[in-house]
Amino acid sequence: MVTQVEMESRTVRYGELQPCRSAFIDAHTPGSDQKENFTIIGGGVSESADQHVHITETPGFNIGAAGQPPHCRNSLHTHRTAEVFFVLKGRWRFFWGRWGDAGEVVLEEGDVFNIPTGIFRGFENIGTDYGMIMAILGGDDAGGGVVWAPQVITDAKDYGLILGDDGKLYDQEKGQTLPAGVSPMPLLTEAELKQIPEPAASAVVPNFVARYRDMMAMADRAPLKVIADDGLLKDRPGFELEFINRTSSNESPIESDRHTVLMVMRGHWTVSWADGRITLAPGDTCAVPPGLSHRLVPAMSGEASLFRVCNTDDPAGLTRTV
Repeated sequence: MVTQVEMESRTVRYGELQPCRSAFIDAHTPGSDQKENFTIIGGGVSESADQHVHITETPGFNIGAAGQPPHCRNSLHTHRTAEVFFVLKGRWRFFWGRWGDAGEVVLEEGDVFNIPTGIFRGFENIGTDYGMIMAILGGDDAGGGVVWAPQVITDAKDYGLILGDDGKLYDQEKGQTLPAGVSPMPLLTEAELKQIPEPAASAVVPNFVARYRDMMAMADRAPLKVIADDGLLKDRPGFELEFINRTSSNESPIESDRHTVLMVMRGHWTVSWADGRITLAPGDTCAVPPGLSHRLVPAMSGEASLFRVCNTDDPAGLTRTV
């Protein structure tokens, strides 16, 4: 039995998201100092003790988000497990490479980017209003943290932030210093940097990007597998990503022995089960427990779409090779 109260506790509303403005090493660096980080399910890879975690239990992956005003960017970094984004609001430029000039792609609302693990990546809101991108990070601990391009750590020192080798931030502007036994995070060596790929856009975009309008067309009869071994983007990063719209939803009961997370893109959706029902709006996230028989349908007329994430038995490791 899953009560109404329990399901509400497993739902994070977009309007109730609590941001952290000091989540990462570049929080004071000009050009990156206005970004907001959100951890929705799991602690993600935040480096700040101030980060609020909405749902602490992880289903084999983490869900987070980044909100940024126009012209604000997230600095170059890489991850040890998968990092998948879809654009909820705005227009975003994603770029990659040691200096961010190896390639780039512009994503519109609803587009998905399954960023190849192990490459330096950054992103910038190039729209005219505050933008939001939603993130899925592989693994319960999301790979243990972020690996920054050396210049990001070096630049941050000029603005009072030091990243310790314990993975935590220390803000000199607040009088904080590294504790005894904690050293500054070492920079990647030149030998290590040479091992990090710098793929061309011609290798990345066709194999790691899915466009919203294409997904809307292909989900006309059944939910579309976006990231899966047999999906639009063929990959096995420890979770699968599906896309559902009005024409691929129906009243039939859904039941899975997997953890399932619903992330609404457009419209309002009703989730109903034997003991209750909730309505989800754009930007809302709902963690459906394994074994719960439920129905998932649009709640009103108009465009309706959402993403569904399920854990798999695959290890939370690298994405496919570029």
